[in-house]
Amino acid sequence: MRGFVSLMLLVVATAVSAASAPVPTEIVETDAGRVQGLLDGGVSAFKGIPYGKPPVGELRFKPPQPAEAWSSVWDATDYGASAIQMYSRGGETDLSRQIATVYTTQSEMKSDNEDSLFLNVWTPAPDERQRPVMVWFHGGGWSYGSGSWPVYDGASLARKGDVVVVTVNHRLNVFGYLNLSKVGGDEYAASGNAGLLDMVLALEWVRNNIGAFGGNPDNVTIMGESGGGSKVSHLMATPAADGLFHKAIVQSGPGLTAVEAEDSLAAADAILAELGIDDDIERLKWIPVDDILNATLAAAAKMQGRLRLAPVVDGDVLPRHPFTPDAPRQSRDVPLMIGWNKDEMTIFNASAPWFGTLTNDDMTARLQGAYGQASTGIIEAYRGAYPDYSPTYLYNMITGDSRMAQGSVTLANRKSKQRAPVYVYYLTWETPVGDGVFKSPHTLEMPLMFNNVDKSIAITGESTEARIMENMMSSTWIAFARDGDPSNPTIGEWPEYTERGGATLIFDVEPRVEQHPKGDLLKTMMR
Repeated sequence: MRGFVSLMLLVVATAVSAASAPVPTEIVETDAGRVQGLLDGGVSAFKGIPYGKPPVGELRFKPPQPAEAWSSVWDATDYGASAIQMYSRGGETDLSRQIATVYTTQSEMKSDNEDSLFLNVWTPAPDERQRPVMVWFHGGGWSYGSGSWPVYDGASLARKGDVVVVTVNHRLNVFGYLNLSKVGGDEYAASGNAGLLDMVLALEWVRNNIGAFGGNPDNVTIMGESGGGSKVSHLMATPAADGLFHKAIVQSGPGLTAVEAEDSLAAADAILAELGIDDDIERLKWIPVDDILNATLAAAAKMQGRLRLAPVVDGDVLPRHPFTPDAPRQSRDVPLMIGWNKDEMTIFNASAPWFGTLTNDDMTARLQGAYGQASTGIIEAYRGAYPDYSPTYLYNMITGDSRMAQGSVTLANRKSKQRAPVYVYYLTWETPVGDGVFKSPHTLEMPLMFNNVDKSIAITGESTEARIMENMMSSTWIAFARDGDPSNPTIGEWPEYTERGGATLIFDVEPRVEQHPKGDLLKTMMR
């Protein structure tokens, strides 16, 4: 998480401003009232549009309600508040975390708010063109992040692909996933999935309003990276979201399982105990935000990693795990694109004191904790496949593959048994930033598929290769959003994935298709 936040901060530091001054857009009528944003570089941006009532006071921890109507023209020229964030709120010493603290204090941590149900729309024109719609759910796990990070700016993608791009803020952490059903009864039966229901409400807003912005409500692709990918996975198994989207993209964040109800209730008990609350649910509506956050952190410390605040298998909002033991039937007709990056974990570990210094013995000792005696075979297999990798990079690849590659392939295998096509990718292009220290890290594909290298030089570097990858990946995402087939001139034909065939598109300067590129390596991790 530290590396992910730090990288986003560097994006902020290198973001470039538009050369020409923006002007007001046309006024667009939504079902709650009129909105007006800014037209810049041929793209109309409408930011900070409320799609739900502020979930505060009586609405805290409850399902979201549609935004109340307004009479004047809503100023949609700037982002709305981010949801309450839950990562470190100060007092760090590590350099990357110091940078993160400065950023979050000045922006998201300063503006984060319970009143955060806002979304942003970028469109080539608010007309009747019925363009494909691409809805982005941000990363940051279920704990932090927002739809307003610079790398998520949808203007360039909208301009290039003649598509409409939407990004969403929704409740996170304890405010989105505290299961109060035991103490609150029916009134709080859905509290463990409030944040998930926020996303459903945002998709309902898209269905009801995106036509006025030039989008086609019958051609909606949901997509996300890391935690955002898991959000997409969960929405594919959420009955209330059925029919609200038509294609899905999961990037380095396969969501196979949700939180079991009994575990979520135990987490709620621990948090309420820290707050000194037994069954007085009324008090919980008005307790200050920081008190709730501090109680959550204290409970998490005592539960030693067993406290998860994420969607709950509650039998109603989420009746099953997203992709376990199989793919959800409700999404059987939804085409899926899914993939991961070669060196996912470098971005999380590059600032660690051991990075670059691990010996073979160090690596073996670390992996034995996770794999026991099987670690010997795993190391031998990966060393044979990547003979130029040092123990540090082998360790990072193995841990990354165990999280992202294995989950992505498992999800793809299960989904491929259904009717709709599945397309699997693997990003191997290495960023030259920092003399290549990151190789192909977590988050690298985002500025490429968003067509935002100009805003993300700190991640991608500025080179002909970066521009080739940007054109290739953004063109591919656009093609998939348009008709469910990612094939396009920049990559050629991309065959559908099957569990037996394993066709996988390798994203590199010279793209190619391989069959199960990590199949044998991933098998070494199976126990």
